[in-house]
Parts: sequence; C-alpha cells; structure tokens
Amino acid sequence: MSRAMQYHGWLPWGSWTLLCGSQPGCRAARCVYLCAASGPGAAGSCFHRKILHVGGISLPSRSCVRYKGGSQENRAQRSSSHHGLDHLRNVASSDAIKKHQKSLSAWFSNQPNEERQFGPSFSLDAVHVDPVIRESSLEQILKPSPDLTIQHQLQQPCRQVISLQNLFDVDACGRQVKNVVLYGTVGTGKSTLIKKMVVDWCHGLLPRFELVIPFSCEDLSYSHVPISLRRLITKKYQHLRDVVPLLGSSNLKVLFILNGLERLNLDFRLAGTELCCDANEPVPPSAIVVNLLRKYLLPEASIIVTTRPSAVHRIPGKYVGRYAEICGFSDTNLQKLYFQLRLSQPGCDGENNVASRSGEQDNLVEMLSRNLERQNQIAAACFLPSYCWLVCTTLHFLYFTRTVPPSQTLSGIYTSFLRLNFSGEVLDSTDPTKISMMKYVAKTVGKLAHEGVMSRKTSFTEEDLQQCFEVEMKTESELNQLEVFRSDVFRFFLTPCVQPGKEHTFVFTIPAMQEYLAALYVVLGEKKTLVQKVGKEVSEIIGKVSEDAAVVLSIISKVLPLRFLPVLFNLLKMFPRFFSRLSGKGRDTIARTMAEELFKEEDYYNDDVLDQINSSILGVEGPMRHPDEAADDEVFELFPIFMGGILSRRNRAILEQLGCSIKNLAAFEIAKAMKKTVIRNSRKGLPPSELMDYLFFLHEFQNERFTAEAIRSLRTVNLSSVKMTPLKCSVLASVMGSKSHEVEELNLTSCNLDTGSLRTLFPVLLRCKFLHLQLNSLGPDACKEIRDLLLHDKCAVSNLRLGNNPIGEQGAQYLAEALAGNRSLTHLSLLHTALGDRGVELIAQHLAENQQLQELNLGYNSLTDRAALHVVEVAKKHATLDKVHLYFNDISEDGKRALDSLRMDRDGVRALVFLTAGTDVSDYWSSILNVVHKNLPFWDRERVRQHLTIILQDLESSRRQTVNPWRKAKFLRVESEVKKMLGKLQHGTL
Repeated sequence: MSRAMQYHGWLPWGSWTLLCGSQPGCRAARCVYLCAASGPGAAGSCFHRKILHVGGISLPSRSCVRYKGGSQENRAQRSSSHHGLDHLRNVASSDAIKKHQKSLSAWFSNQPNEERQFGPSFSLDAVHVDPVIRESSLEQILKPSPDLTIQHQLQQPCRQVISLQNLFDVDACGRQVKNVVLYGTVGTGKSTLIKKMVVDWCHGLLPRFELVIPFSCEDLSYSHVPISLRRLITKKYQHLRDVVPLLGSSNLKVLFILNGLERLNLDFRLAGTELCCDANEPVPPSAIVVNLLRKYLLPEASIIVTTRPSAVHRIPGKYVGRYAEICGFSDTNLQKLYFQLRLSQPGCDGENNVASRSGEQDNLVEMLSRNLERQNQIAAACFLPSYCWLVCTTLHFLYFTRTVPPSQTLSGIYTSFLRLNFSGEVLDSTDPTKISMMKYVAKTVGKLAHEGVMSRKTSFTEEDLQQCFEVEMKTESELNQLEVFRSDVFRFFLTPCVQPGKEHTFVFTIPAMQEYLAALYVVLGEKKTLVQKVGKEVSEIIGKVSEDAAVVLSIISKVLPLRFLPVLFNLLKMFPRFFSRLSGKGRDTIARTMAEELFKEEDYYNDDVLDQINSSILGVEGPMRHPDEAADDEVFELFPIFMGGILSRRNRAILEQLGCSIKNLAAFEIAKAMKKTVIRNSRKGLPPSELMDYLFFLHEFQNERFTAEAIRSLRTVNLSSVKMTPLKCSVLASVMGSKSHEVEELNLTSCNLDTGSLRTLFPVLLRCKFLHLQLNSLGPDACKEIRDLLLHDKCAVSNLRLGNNPIGEQGAQYLAEALAGNRSLTHLSLLHTALGDRGVELIAQHLAENQQLQELNLGYNSLTDRAALHVVEVAKKHATLDKVHLYFNDISEDGKRALDSLRMDRDGVRALVFLTAGTDVSDYWSSILNVVHKNLPFWDRERVRQHLTIILQDLESSRRQTVNPWRKAKFLRVESEVKKMLGKLQHGTL
C-alpha cells in the first residue's frame, strides 16, 4: 500500500467538510465603529498585514474555563502601602510612558499605501468596527462543529460572545485571567484587532493596563542570541529604559502582546527550556516567551497571544486562562455598515463635487446592500472581514479611478490583498522545508482553480478536493503541511456554496480569486507534464554532478589516454542544455494558453470583464433565477488577463516577497513568445466587449514596449455599446496614449460618455480621423470640450458624428465656434440633436469662416422653411460644402419645392430632404431609409410614423406624375420599403 493511501486511512476525507462549519454566527445588535487598517506595527514589532476590520457584539455569557497555571498573587502585594500606590501613579503618568504611548500611537496609526486610496480621513483611531470575539475552549478547538453550510452558521444564536475589554475579566469559576490566547484563521483580522487595542490604550481607552508592550513573534523568531527581558524591551522601546527597572518590583499593571505565535517554536518542557525568573538574565527570546507564559517570569503581568488555530496547541492548556476566537461578520447588517462607512469617507472618490460624490457613493452602498440581502455568495464571502476590504477596494477601483494611467491594476489589487494577508509567512514554522504559505497555496489551490477553469467549473465536490490535495502526498512532512493548511487557510479560499442543491459543494470565496490562482499556477510553471517534472529533477542533479565530474575526468584523462572520457563529459553537459530548451517550450505554452483564453470565440459576446466583476459584487437587477432554471455557462475571461497582470514588474516583486518567484528571464521569454501569439490574434476583428478586454489586458500587463507594438495594428477601435466608465476611459487613454500612433476610426457610439469622459480621452480623440460619439447624452458642457478638441492645433478629426445627443441651442453655439476655427473637419453629423431653428442659424453664421467642411447633417432637428433655406443659401457660397441633410424636419411643400430646385452643377450644393427629386427617386433614398432604420429605437416612433406617411404620400404623388416606366418601377420599389417599415413600426417589430 502506498504512503498516500496509508495517510488517507488516518485522515478521513469528511474532515474537509468540518473546516467550514466552525465559524460561529451572531445576529445581535450593538453600537459599532468602522476602522481602516493601519500601517506596520511598533518599531521592532511590525504587524504589517491583515488590515481588515470586523464588527462585534458583547455579551457576558461564558462557561468556566479551566486554568491550572499561573503563580498565586501575594496577599501582601495586593495590600500595598499608600506610599506604594502613590509611586505606582507616578510611574503610570511618567514622561517615559507618555512618550511610549505617543510613539506607539503614531506607529500603529500609519496607513499602508493600500489604504490611502480611501481618503486622508481614513485612519485606525477614527473609524473601527469591533470584532466579534467568541469565548472558546481547547476542547472546542480540537473538535470543530460538524455543520457545513454558511446558512447554518449565519443563523446560530449568539453564545459565548465576549468583548475585547472583558478578555481579562475573571472566568466563570471566579479565577483571575492572566494569559489569553486569541486565535483565528487567515483573514479574520487578528493583527488589526491588536493594532486597535494598542491605539485604544494610547488614547486612554484601556485603563485596566498602565503599560502595554507589544512584540512581534516574527521579529523574535529571527533572533537566537541570548538576551534578557529588560534588554529586549529597551532594545525595542528605548524610551522605556527608566520604566523597565520597575517591572516585577512594583504593582505596575503591564500587558505583553505577542502577535503571531505561530512564527515561534516554543518548548515548554523543562528539558527544552529551563526555568528563568530573573528579568536581567540573558536567555533566548523563545525562552523569555515560555517563562512569561509559565508565569515564572513577571507573574503579575498579563499576556495576550494571537495565533492561527494550528498553533494553539503549542501552549499547554494549563498556562491559558482564556481561549477566544475571532469570528467574522455573521450578520449582514454588520457587513452593510462596514461598506456604508468605508465607501462614504470624504475624499474616497477623489472628486470635489460633494453632491455628485455623495449620490454615487450612496447608490453603490444601496446596490451592495440589496445584493447582500439576497443571501448571495458574496454574503458568505464577506463572512471573512478580509474580503470586505477586497470588495471595497475593487469597487473603489471600478468607480473612482480617473487618473491616466490608472494608479492601480486589478491584478495588483489581488496581489496586494494576498500580501496583506500572508506577508511571506511560512506554512509551518516547525517544518524543515519552510515552504511559504502562498507558494503552497499556488501549488495546491492553484491546481484546483486551474482544473476548474479548464473544465468551466466553479463548484467542487469532496472528491475534487481529495484529488487535488491528497493524491500526491508521500511524506510525513507533506501530511503535516496539509493539516496546517486545512486548519488555518482552507476557509480563506474555499467556502460552502449557498446555491440551492449545491450546499455540500465548495466554491471559491470570491469568483475572481479562482481565476487569479489559476493564472498564478500557470505563470509559476507549476503546470508541468511528467517529462518536464522528471527532466527538471534530473537536470538539477546532473548539473551539480557535472562540475565535480569535470575535475575528476580532467585528472583521469591525463593519467589514462582514454579518448571516450571527453565525449562522456560533453554528454553530461548536454542534458541541462536540452532541458533548458524544453523549459523554453513551456514558456511558449504559457503564451499560447494566454492567447487561446483571451480570444475564445464563445466568449465574444459576453459583457466585458470589468462589467462582469461589477455584477458579481453588486448583483444584477431584475427577477432572481428560478432554482430549476438552467444556469448560464461559466465564463473565465479574467484568467488570461490575470496571467498578463501577474507578469508585471510590480506584481512579480510582491510575489517574490510571498515566496513565489518569477524570474526576469522567464517573464522576458513569455513576453517574447506572446508577440507571436497574442498580437497576431488581436489583429482579427474583435467585437467591442472583447476589444475592451484586450485593452484592459494590455493595461494589466504594464509593459510599455509590448503595448506600443500591440496597438500599432489597432487602426480601427470599435467600442460601441460598451459602457465607458471612468476606469475604462482611463484604460483606453493609457493604452492608446502613444502620441505617434494615429487612429483611423474610433467608434464610441452609445457608451455613456459624459464631459469627464471626453476630458480623459482628449489626447486619444485628437488623433482620430473618424470619430463616432452618437447616443451618449452629450449636452452643452460636453460640446465645450468638443469645441476645445476641434480648435486644437493638432486635431486630426475629419469626420465627426454627434447624432442623437441633446446638444441644444447652447451646444450649437460652441460647435459653431469650433467650425469657425477648425482646419481638419470635412463631415459633421448633427442628426437629431435638438438644435431648432436658432441652433442651426448659429451654425450657419459661422459656416462662412470654415474652409474644409464638405457634408453637414441637420436631419430631425425640427427645422422650419426659414432655417432650412437660410443654411442652404450659406452652403451655396461655401467653397467645399456640397451636401446638406435636412430630412425629417418640419419643411412645408413650398420649402421642399425650393430645395428640390437646387442643382449641383448650378448651385454647388445638394439638399437631402425627401426620397424624391422632382419626378424621380432621389439617389440617396437608401441612405435616408438606412439612417431611419438604425436610429428608430432612439427616436419618437409616433413622429417617425408621421414622417414616413408623408414620405409615402410624396412617393405616390411623384410616381403618378411620371410616365417613364423605369422610374415608376423605382418608385414602387422604394414605396415597398417604406410600407414594410411602416408595417413593422405599427406592429412593434422594428
């Protein structure tokens, strides 16, 4: 029997199901604060990760916790003299402690870069949500709840809940608690809780303790040189050198904070760590921690330890007065409050307009709240506070990014999110391999994620997890790593599905996380064939041996004239070279995979990836899907984009800190291979949503040389009907920002553009020859931006379409000024722009100053005879203007006859008013009907019906007047087309 099978017998698979059942729920209400994460911890004790924040409830119900350890308090010390109390007060209010408080407050209140995007007012001591803390016991830790579903967890009654301020109260048996173990899985906010605790003490909100001394166990783990406790304290906090001598000799109430105990290997056996009660005696840092917890060193001090669940057992139960578990947002109301306060911070969106800012932020919070109420998967994800932070950061990126280039990338957000939660931690500090937690996740969870992407699957059964995590286990070390992962990390990435009928399957906590980890798995080269795996190991062995063999063979060849020895030596050196070529093929495969996934034809007509992310967070408005209704096919369009994003220099640097190394040479060779695959495939005609995805991919890749080569072939950019949010406009402006790249045509029809969008895209619009801006609700303010664009000395726009925008009279004034000074525009369409007679007259007044315009479309603008005839008279005198569109206006029969009398050879201009030209059909009848057909969904149908009726009557009248059978046939054909359009219009099928 294989080792893996033996382990399987010892490790029942059902235990995977228990992992997601131990999170308690709570629905009580209380007053909460909201908090932003702070920066690193105090000097020498950095707590620079997990900057996520939770809300909590404080109920005093607790069971008796058995407490065997700790020294008995000396009755004489408890009855100190009045002089001693005065001395104690002097120490507590000393300048040294005040300096200590000021230093800790400044250090622990620092914001990391990831938090500064939420505004300058966002600080740890300003807004915070108290965490839900549940009192626990060692028996409960070792025997987790068998309940699986998130719904069950969210509906549990509040029991054994305790507040941070009450952790050191007497237990249910009346014993004073001195040692507290505060534990929680990755992402529950342990470090943030400790930061807030320290800041509260600095501000006088934790009066129980007169001195708080925080230590980072990670920091202590790097030092093995013996040092005394007093020297250790003054080394980390120099301003306490006058206070340290009083430790142990007075009644000073001291709290030691030991953050991240899992980083230390503690040995509580007397044979492993000797007893030490002298704070001046140098011992290893781990021995100081052990004797503090034993209460042999400074027995009066209180200690709070934070750790992951897998390391709780490292402290014997007799030395622990209380176990407390940090739990997540078990009530969606707490999640809503978190989102509301975080997304409503002043300066969050970077805008000065308070009214518009408040409206958009309130709308975001409202949509998010409705989605949470649906018991969507996002509510299960936000059970972990870490993911609440990720949701807020993603929404901030999607809605409030207005800089060019954007200051962030989506892959950068996810990479930073993992750094904040894992920060280069090793999976198990007791394991000799010291594999980083993130590297282990990439190899195991990444494999599961990749297999799901390849098979278009988002939910996984217990058998899927078993195949992924247990099949390749061969050693005791691998089994121990798996146990630690299941205890500490599993719930961070995978959670039970809330979809009816799938309660006993697992999904990724956030859908995009599956695609990110799948991309990381591929880019790290973990996806290898058997030949590649064996070849790498053999190559490394031969590479090491060949150096020694070269020396030996050179000596032997001098003694023995064996000609085959040099040949053997060369053969040894050939294999590593051959394997390096094989590795190069692997990088070609990565580039090919990226191209195949990026340009999948079955995904061509989905929403773009940014809209998909938005929908996954805010939900889709409308009726909910029936449980029996077939689900849509899963889409994984973020997968190739994340592959490109992970290869960016910044993300590779962060991943290096997490133990996931991607060498510069590997990134260079992948980028080189991408030129053959990605760029070649991009030259095919892409639908608008796919083209937006491609542009976003180039932004995420963050490679200027590659992007410059990629856009060289993008002469026509069609993004019609893509909702161009501020972020998408920033991406487009950034990717197409090369001043040397000319754009033949840019189609932004029906893209929800506004004045800010035009301002962001200004550098790109300047270089466009054909510019489509129809159907964007562009009003007079936007026309001011268009005027500045057309008057710019580097403007290349020759064909501008502004149809179906509410330009109005004021907008016409700006456009008229633009026409007077522009030197590039030849075609201008103002179809259905609410100009009216006055607006057209303003344009006509400036037409004479223009020297290039050839065609002007003023159709469907409620023009009367006077305005129409006036603009035509101006056009007659214009040097280049030869065509004016005037159809669907309020022109009388007399006006029509006057316009029909125009002759190109005589007047130099042709007015397109009706489908007829005297007793013949107009040469432009198909163009006019085509315009009507395209714009009908956006026009007043009743008015269009009236105009079509008039056109039909005009056609019938002209047909009766002609005797030419050929012309009669043409009239009948055109009448047939108009009748079809009228019929469809009346039946609502057009």
